Amino acid sequence: MTENNSDKILEVKHLNQFFNVGKADEVRAVNDVSFDIYRGETFGLVGESGSGKTTTGRAIIHLYEPTSGEIIYNGQNIDALKSRSQQQHFRRQMQMIFQDPYASLNPRMKVQDIVAEGIDINHLAQDKDDRNQQVAQLLETVGLNKDHASRYPHEFSGGQRQRIGIARALAVNPDFIICDEPISALDVSIQAQVVNLLKKLQKEKGLTYLFIAHDLSMVKYISDRIGVMHYGKMLEIASADEIYSHPLHDYTRSLLSAVPIPDPRLERAREEIAYDPAAESDGQKRELVEITPNHFVRAAPAEVAMYRERAAAK
Repeated sequence: MTENNSDKILEVKHLNQFFNVGKADEVRAVNDVSFDIYRGETFGLVGESGSGKTTTGRAIIHLYEPTSGEIIYNGQNIDALKSRSQQQHFRRQMQMIFQDPYASLNPRMKVQDIVAEGIDINHLAQDKDDRNQQVAQLLETVGLNKDHASRYPHEFSGGQRQRIGIARALAVNPDFIICDEPISALDVSIQAQVVNLLKKLQKEKGLTYLFIAHDLSMVKYISDRIGVMHYGKMLEIASADEIYSHPLHDYTRSLLSAVPIPDPRLERAREEIAYDPAAESDGQKRELVEITPNHFVRAAPAEVAMYRERAAAK
């Protein structure tokens, strides 16, 4: 966890991301989501497919234009960045690693040019030799050989391609990286290598991560705090240990009950908990409430006492 919890690098306030607004097929992909991320930590964002995790990440970095809400980065509202130079400076500070290492790399470009895109756009190299040297250093940083710079993406495995994507994100020396399911398209044997690389880079470079995933066991391994999303809403936020040891919301309990247990004897005894989302469609107004210190649950006023009793019984 970050040493200075008052040092917020990102504040998301009442974020809404709707598509086809006003039409019969309007989709409320992200609905009134709020959370903070502290400098130097990894904030895990979990939920099943369609919960709004990836849309939240893309709205934060403005790949989507948010419908409403505030995104404050280093104390500055991103919507206030009007000039091109301001926006370019923001994009240098915040980068994204994409889910699919096959689709996110241009197959017609050599690795050297893929990694150097940010260097070129931001004029970070003094000359061609400096550019080549920076690319070679970045490739070595992510565990690749500098000779790989002259190859094309199709010549690499999935894990190697994701390392190229990480090198591209690091090229502009960002402070904050959104990791959008960066391991879900990789073989299980490679996933741990990539996550360990991300942890190593975080320690060496003082990075802050938003780590989006649906693999709950991996999220626990890398995250300091976790937010649980469902149907575009944030349902629970707490430390990773607290989420896994003492989940309070029924949806979080249901998610965790579905995680397989490596011990065959315990796995046979595991019982999945069903979650009925209709239970929260009763018209009551719900918002995140601090049930115990730093443990927040989306609850209606009438439900707060129940959650506090549930927390006290742990």
